[in-house]
Amino acid sequence: MIPLVYDVLNRWAKDDDFFSGLVKRYEPETMADLGCGTGRLTLRFAEDSKVTGIDPNEEALAVAQTKPHAENVTWRVGDSTTLETAAYDLVVMTANVSQVFLTDEAWQQVVEDAYRSLKPGGRFVFDTRNPTVRIWEQWMRDSSPDIAHVNDKTYEVHTTYGGYKNEIFSFNEAVFDGEQEIESVDLHLRFRPIDVWQASLEEVGFHVEVYGDFTWRTADSHSENVVFIAQKTL
Repeated sequence: MIPLVYDVLNRWAKDDDFFSGLVKRYEPETMADLGCGTGRLTLRFAEDSKVTGIDPNEEALAVAQTKPHAENVTWRVGDSTTLETAAYDLVVMTANVSQVFLTDEAWQQVVEDAYRSLKPGGRFVFDTRNPTVRIWEQWMRDSSPDIAHVNDKTYEVHTTYGGYKNEIFSFNEAVFDGEQEIESVDLHLRFRPIDVWQASLEEVGFHVEVYGDFTWRTADSHSENVVFIAQKTL
């Protein structure tokens, strides 16, 4: 993600409504937003819970801390290993952050850390994209740049696609100010099958529920987006 343009290009949508509603549904006293980025959802969560926002991207956290009511969140540079033990009623990972963990070892570390960090009965909730829908094919048909208006300046964001291989989709995002490229990042997303995600959670002892497209309907092969709700046993 590129913090400069992230909020402008990722407006509030159905997934944000789902996760903010989920926090109201479960009423966690304490929670962590893992991979919180620029804090767009984190600050909404803080209206209903005591929240810790964690992200390895210092630039993104710097953006988050400039926003109104940022003082209501504990911001922390780090990853899942920085989660406190038995500290949270809820750990969330939104915006398909789960897909950036490319190796099985890296993902399993996240799962184990989430389990360790939860109080008994607590939940680890995250979303991901369903590989059976092959959404990357739709992305690759769109070659037009995105336009981002930030602080009275207009930027173009160009995406170059590397393609899909062995469950991993690769692409590059570059931000241009006029003709000058000012920032660029290579991105890679792992598209795991639903049963693989579920098995990784059950392996450490989670009870798992799987929902589709940011509704409370059970996910199936036609669900573009999948939400996993993994509860730590009492």
